[in-house]
Amino acid sequence: MPTLLLSFPGRRYHATPWGHHVNEGLIEWPPSPWRMLRALLSVGYTSLGWDGLIHEPWRSSPPDTARELLLALAAVEPRYALPPANGAHSRHYMPMGDFKNGDERSTLVFDTWAQIESGELAVTWDVELPPEQTELLAALARGIGYLGRSESWVEARLAKPDEVMTIQHNCFSCVTAHHPGPGWEQVGLLAPVPVEEYDPWRAGAVARDSASLPAPTGRGKTGAKQQAALDAVVAMYPPDLMSCLQVDSNWLRQYGWSQPPGSRRSFYWRRSDSLQAPTARAVGARGGQSVRAILLSLTSQTGNDHALPALARSLPQAEMLHRQVLGVFGRLGHGRHSQVLSGCDTQGRPLRGRHDHAHLLGLDLDDDGHIDHFLVWADEGLPQEEQEAIRRVRSTYTRGGVGALRLAWVGAGDLEDLRALPAPQGLVLDRSLGAGREWVSATPFVPPRHPKKRGTNTLEGQVLAELASRGLPMPRAVEWLDPQRDERARRLRHHVRTRHGGPVPPVDAGFTLRMSFDVDVSGPLCLGYGSHFGLGRFELARG
Repeated sequence: MPTLLLSFPGRRYHATPWGHHVNEGLIEWPPSPWRMLRALLSVGYTSLGWDGLIHEPWRSSPPDTARELLLALAAVEPRYALPPANGAHSRHYMPMGDFKNGDERSTLVFDTWAQIESGELAVTWDVELPPEQTELLAALARGIGYLGRSESWVEARLAKPDEVMTIQHNCFSCVTAHHPGPGWEQVGLLAPVPVEEYDPWRAGAVARDSASLPAPTGRGKTGAKQQAALDAVVAMYPPDLMSCLQVDSNWLRQYGWSQPPGSRRSFYWRRSDSLQAPTARAVGARGGQSVRAILLSLTSQTGNDHALPALARSLPQAEMLHRQVLGVFGRLGHGRHSQVLSGCDTQGRPLRGRHDHAHLLGLDLDDDGHIDHFLVWADEGLPQEEQEAIRRVRSTYTRGGVGALRLAWVGAGDLEDLRALPAPQGLVLDRSLGAGREWVSATPFVPPRHPKKRGTNTLEGQVLAELASRGLPMPRAVEWLDPQRDERARRLRHHVRTRHGGPVPPVDAGFTLRMSFDVDVSGPLCLGYGSHFGLGRFELARG
């Protein structure tokens, strides 16, 4: 049983399933049988010196040994052993070269991949190969440099017989097995049709499409046109399965194919956790343990991130979520009062001390200006019943929205667990949760008391008092950023600064500042009015 072992040095596998757009965010995992065969063909022409036609690759023919090898592999549906993988993505705005009013237009593009930290992908074909074909397959495997997109670096090799015996396959064709039971799911992969089925199918398709055409008369221009029309019908169908495997996208567009001829959709069983969403370690989500932080994702029903609330609405969105969580807890808690969620004692008076009760912070982890996650964080810990109340809030709303926004539990644990999220979300999250000496406003600082020109209630005095109330060190310097000169300060002027369901601020003014410390200070760092609902949040200064 020939088996290829593939490792991913770049830890990424980029490939979009056939028939889907890259912006749908889908990942072809495992690599389809069709993709594997085309990768082997490509190595033969580019590295082993097979003769091929550059402009008409479908008319090329590999050497006899290679042809027999590839048709033997095409005749069976391979089995896979999938290493652990996480689904990940990034997004960016691609320039379109179209200028309007001096500004270049751009379009949002998603880049989705499987993050493979360790392990090898095994692909096994249940077929016996003669020695010369086995040797050729080993040479072809060594030549594979990437699979899918060119960023998907691959190191491939033919497995030794003793290695094959130890492989535990966890993805196989639905034709060869019934439903394995709970914990499995179906996935469609592009595969070649059986060789013996292609020739009759092609003959029938050519006969059907040419039936309405007049037979060539063999005389003059009329006969030549009739023969050309018949030749065009025949050209739409490659002469054999090997030619089908070699057609390129230009040929498919020319003849209007939405799927390569000679291919079919084959369904495979794979484990439901074969391609997991990146999550923090869910410590305390079960078993009654308390956790310090919970991360929730926020998505729109249409998947359009621009329908999410702007980061400038951090305060009202967090207030709304807070009311929803308290409502659910009231139904679950059987009359019990939660100080950690409410921030008040049993008499309804605000808690005093080090602000150890819950903060609800709206975060923008993809840097597009919209809230896509909420961090619920409490230094005193969130007990199990409070966690359950947060978990049961499945949706929230925003002003002007056309429908509910979906909330999903991403992970729970200590802050270090959330910092360990994969890039790019983990990198952005670390700016709020990491440790450093330079911190700058991510949302405006609103003074909790009326500012005075002198004394302890100056703006700087209030910042120092806020730091002291949280047990944080005093800064070496506090710098106020001028909106007339600083882009960040200009942007933060548009944030909502007044609570809807609580006391109004002493002064409706937001300030952007940078603080420098002599020692590392760990986040989250939130100061001032509304700091438990996202105002006065700081992040580590970049550069």
